[in-house]
Amino acid sequence: MAAAALAALTPLTVHAGAWPTPKGETQVILKVESMRASDGFDLAGGRTPLAAEQVDQVLGLFVEHGLTDRITLQLKGDWQDGEDAFIDYQGRGPVELGVRVNVWRDDWAVLSVYAGHAWGGDTRNAVYAPPGAGDSDWDLRVLAGRSFPWRGAFLEVQAARRLRDGLPDETRLDLTAGAELAPGWSVLNQVFAGRSEQGSEWANLETSVVRTSGAWSFQAGWRQTVAGRNVPESRGPILAVWRRF
Repeated sequence: MAAAALAALTPLTVHAGAWPTPKGETQVILKVESMRASDGFDLAGGRTPLAAEQVDQVLGLFVEHGLTDRITLQLKGDWQDGEDAFIDYQGRGPVELGVRVNVWRDDWAVLSVYAGHAWGGDTRNAVYAPPGAGDSDWDLRVLAGRSFPWRGAFLEVQAARRLRDGLPDETRLDLTAGAELAPGWSVLNQVFAGRSEQGSEWANLETSVVRTSGAWSFQAGWRQTVAGRNVPESRGPILAVWRRF
């Protein structure tokens, strides 16, 4: 039963990342995000109206490949189109190449480490920064996951340090919890939180439903900034298509 549960979890947790991708397998995720914000959080954490609505539309690509049963290669990048009170922008976002190594696992739990290098784009490289700010980054993180013998449920935690060139360094914490609603249907609840050394903070909540059919999965959900400092209070839908090879 443990092996079956982990097999069922693998498609769900690919973007969470603690579980390794099996040797020789590849997964591609194409994701569309459409975020809008009329208010923002000031440096004290209070809500305040923006000078104009901020729009951030992103087409993201995520690819990972199992080089061995313990080593997973990862590539991600995006194309952005947005505007705020001061600028309209369109172009390539950051591109990141990394490697994830599984250091320990048993039938129900897993521990991995990740290191990735990102090349900054011409658009937003950080939610609190203007387009074009930031050059290159190193992302270093520890990932731990635990599955449960109930409806394919799992919990995954990532703690990360992002070392930036041209922007303040950041500390991040990402949480993912998921479970099967019915055969082929699953729900994901995620929190993406972080803090920059400059003082910006953010906590984003994302809830989505995933429909899996064979090698294909389709995801639809909603993301919203629920707390922060010096960031927009963004909200909007997310749609994604996953394909396993």
